[in-house]
Amino acid sequence: MKLLALSEVDPRARRVALGTFDGVHLGHREVIAGCDTVLTFDPHPASVLRPGSEPLLLTSMERRTELIARLGVSELVTIPFDEEFARRSPEQFVDEIIIGALGASHVNVGGNFRFGAGARGDSVMLAADERFTTAVVAMVQAGGEVVSASHIRELLACGAVAEANALLGDAFVIDGPVVHGEKRGRTLGFPTANLEPVAGCCTPGHGVYACRVRLDDGSWHAAATSIGVRPMFETGLGELIEAYLLDFSGDLYGRSIRIEFLERLRGEQRFDGVDALVEQMNRDVDRARQIAGRVLPSASA
Repeated sequence: MKLLALSEVDPRARRVALGTFDGVHLGHREVIAGCDTVLTFDPHPASVLRPGSEPLLLTSMERRTELIARLGVSELVTIPFDEEFARRSPEQFVDEIIIGALGASHVNVGGNFRFGAGARGDSVMLAADERFTTAVVAMVQAGGEVVSASHIRELLACGAVAEANALLGDAFVIDGPVVHGEKRGRTLGFPTANLEPVAGCCTPGHGVYACRVRLDDGSWHAAATSIGVRPMFETGLGELIEAYLLDFSGDLYGRSIRIEFLERLRGEQRFDGVDALVEQMNRDVDRARQIAGRVLPSASA
């Protein structure tokens, strides 16, 4: 898949999917289906239009690109969304971008897609334009739930990662460099690879999760991952993501890892003592090994 800025695009008879596509969830995939080009925006338009009230992102731009590339799209065109672009009228957006820059012959959008200054442009306006055909894709349901980024964020916030994954169509992931913590896990027999939550991005609710972790050498490992503030101990650290990689030893500091969240094991708890905590951690590890073992055989793909 080619990654292009709008200025690098040559007009041709494209089939274009329009949207922000945060999460690239099952509904987004229906919008993208049958298109050879995806047009998206970075950063999220709400961060410019409603700064301070924009939603937490489900995916970084890098993750979004990765997921879209899997869908057989030949081009991903990204428009930098800033105040100047936000002042562009809906008519300008259609004339200058959809027709002028892209040369689109067909457009796919979700029913709630809005564009142009004041969000005056919508799917009705696109469908009325006879210079290209337009398909307005209906909201998708999965398991009786409407698939939307806002609903997926709610699921993640309460720790329901398995349910969120079902609507995403892929595991929810957090990527980042391993940072130093207080090394307390090492003293308990559970050394962890620690990530800091990514500002502006979703983090699952506090608790312990079965995960698999990909290292920067491409290898995968089952993991029990804790998200929270460690209520058993006084600490000056804020929220932290701590992944205990099963059957792994080595120094990961500074290396980039990916944590795939598979299932929530339990909420964050305070125990009567360290021995009770260690007993529970051993149970967490056993369950994480069982759950992650279901997907680890395919991890080399």
